[in-house]
Amino acid sequence: MLDYAALAAVAAVAREGSFERAATALGVTASAVSQRVRTLEDRLGAVLIVRGQPCTATAVGTRLCAHVERVRLLEGEMASALPGLASQIAESGPPTIRVAVNADSLATWFIPAIAAFAGRGDRLVDLVIAGEDHTAERLRSGDVLAAVTTDHAPVQGCRTVPLGALRYAATASPAFVAQWFAGGVDAPSLARAPVLRFDRRDDLHARWARTLFGPEPEMPTHWIPSTHGFIDAALAGMGWCMNPIPLVASHLRTGRLISLTPNHHLDVPLYWQHARIGTRLLDALTRDVVTAAKNGLL
Repeated sequence: MLDYAALAAVAAVAREGSFERAATALGVTASAVSQRVRTLEDRLGAVLIVRGQPCTATAVGTRLCAHVERVRLLEGEMASALPGLASQIAESGPPTIRVAVNADSLATWFIPAIAAFAGRGDRLVDLVIAGEDHTAERLRSGDVLAAVTTDHAPVQGCRTVPLGALRYAATASPAFVAQWFAGGVDAPSLARAPVLRFDRRDDLHARWARTLFGPEPEMPTHWIPSTHGFIDAALAGMGWCMNPIPLVASHLRTGRLISLTPNHHLDVPLYWQHARIGTRLLDALTRDVVTAAKNGLL
């Protein structure tokens, strides 16, 4: 059996970033937290916390932290039937729902969902940013309890809900278009013009190019890991990029940005996957996410 006092110590260190802050959160001494973590590591034969500034959980530690939160959620479901348990749960603070979401969803339609969910007061959220094609990996690893993803195939032990599609346009500033696409947008011009990408896993530009021109050419790339940074860089003429239309609609209307292909967009279908552990909090979050998606997605 797992030692849940030790698991709580591991989760507190991972959450707070240090043994001292974890000790304060748990109401014990830092040496007690250290002892609990070390004892559990020895018992499991695995390092759970990488000591540093800040302290972080290893892959195994992350899974155990997710397990702790699942247990807290399930205990919360029992609180109404067991008043004695309810007081103990209240002392440990509200449960945290860890969710993986892509940066573009967070910047466009997802905030109203978590604001409505968190506004009810007895729960917290911990958002993990990952590419929409890779958030499901966080579910498979046990790192999160729910995810916005492009993967419609249910992760084992999870439920999938279709949300709609986020529409993207290939955009650039008028000056950039005049410099790089004066003769039109085609495969040779794309091979010369700098493109903006979020990270190495970001392939929206390639998917858009393939739908128009077949196999995409190699493109000179600026790496900008920020959704709003994309817009600022595009406005500054650094490159062309794939932007969610809700974020750039005003710039397209005023002409500060131009769509490279006004009649051709890229629609990215999104799905909500969450663990099937049957808790009222996950059900409530799912309802809020579906409502926000109806308002913000195609």
